[in-house]
Amino acid sequence: MKQRFTITIPGAGSTQCAEDERVLVALERAQGFGQLRNLPCRLPVGCRRGGCGVCRARVIDGQYAKAPMSRAHISAEDEDNGLILACSVYPLSDLSIVLEGRPGAVPGPQSKMEE
Repeated sequence: MKQRFTITIPGAGSTQCAEDERVLVALERAQGFGQLRNLPCRLPVGCRRGGCGVCRARVIDGQYAKAPMSRAHISAEDEDNGLILACSVYPLSDLSIVLEGRPGAVPGPQSKMEE
């Protein structure tokens, strides 16, 4: 049986994520089911494979495993400071994250934070 963990976006809500599921996928499902009601915009979603940088987030608390992430968007120093791409991490414990989006992006209501 797969282990499940709680992924929380402080102030926005939380959801469950399986140990072999990318955090972004769990968050997308949660938003679709109305579990992230207080999220001020639509989740930032781009390539879903660590290349575009749209789903930048900061891990506030918890442990995770990571898949490759583009160094153009997440430097080694960023990683050391808890910055990740939500599409490229898998939970190893409950996680608390803050969505940051790509630097320079201006989020708006129902924006994908892509441009």
